[in-house]
Amino acid sequence: MSVYTPVSEAELSNFLCQYNIGELISHTGISAGIENTNYFVDTTQGRYILTLFEHHTAEELVYFLDLMSTLADASVPTAKPISQRQGEILAELNGKPAALVTCLKGSTLDKKQASYAQCEAIGNALARMHVAGHDFPHQREPDRGVSWPELMGDELVKHEALALDDEQLLKQELEYQATINFELLPSGVIHADLFRDNAMFEGDELSGIIDLYYACNDAFLFDMAVVVNDWCWSLDGGIDKDRLSIFLNAYHQVRPLENSEREYWFATLKAAALRFWLSRLKDKFSPREGELTQVKDPDEFKAKLQYLVASKELIDSVWVDEMSEKRVCNG
Repeated sequence: MSVYTPVSEAELSNFLCQYNIGELISHTGISAGIENTNYFVDTTQGRYILTLFEHHTAEELVYFLDLMSTLADASVPTAKPISQRQGEILAELNGKPAALVTCLKGSTLDKKQASYAQCEAIGNALARMHVAGHDFPHQREPDRGVSWPELMGDELVKHEALALDDEQLLKQELEYQATINFELLPSGVIHADLFRDNAMFEGDELSGIIDLYYACNDAFLFDMAVVVNDWCWSLDGGIDKDRLSIFLNAYHQVRPLENSEREYWFATLKAAALRFWLSRLKDKFSPREGELTQVKDPDEFKAKLQYLVASKELIDSVWVDEMSEKRVCNG
């Protein structure tokens, strides 16, 4: 969520005439994230989030905005798009597709580590999201599917963006990932980018899941791996077994995990780390221009991938408690 497309007070005031949300008081650019232009918008009726979409198609935006509405209606804590006076939720501002959504209470986590209660809350909510998306009618392929790491790796090597040891790590992991058939895993609607800075909390209570603009149809296990690689990491640089166990069991109580998911868990954790290492390398060596931008450190996920490669025994030792009560959440 960076600012690539500036919006003046006059432009925004004119834009808001399409909505029944009061008059503009102020607006402030949001610098976190890297994909779209975002502003806090304060009006006489409250605070909202304005997003100008920098690269998505109208078809993709229908997927994202309808999904947000579906999840919000199912009591999954997500922002809900605001309809215009004529009922549309997708608009245009300064030549870009745009949307207003509700502003959730709370704040993203500013600590270096999520608490046990926060790991439990996000496990529960992620499973509820997966269940709520079961009948969602739209389909969207992942932006960075199983073939993307090899394509991006080739591009980085071609442009000499990798050190020799990085090339070796990449080659070894790509060879391993090529042996895994992820299509056998249970799948559906996933968030695909649920880091701690994409969740809002009031204390230990989850108040919202935000930034669903990577959402797609893919393996549920990949969504879980993205969360674990950020939320369940210890301060000394390895998987925190207690946080991992709490997250897995919280998820399992809502959507019971299958045997195939345990079999593919180690491979999926590495696949998620690989994907984010490469995506951050891409952003580092091909930065996009913006008024306010943030580029995240790729070395964080290089280190996590290296750790995971060497930690199969530990990963295999932590799974759900088979004696725990199972219940399926219907939203």
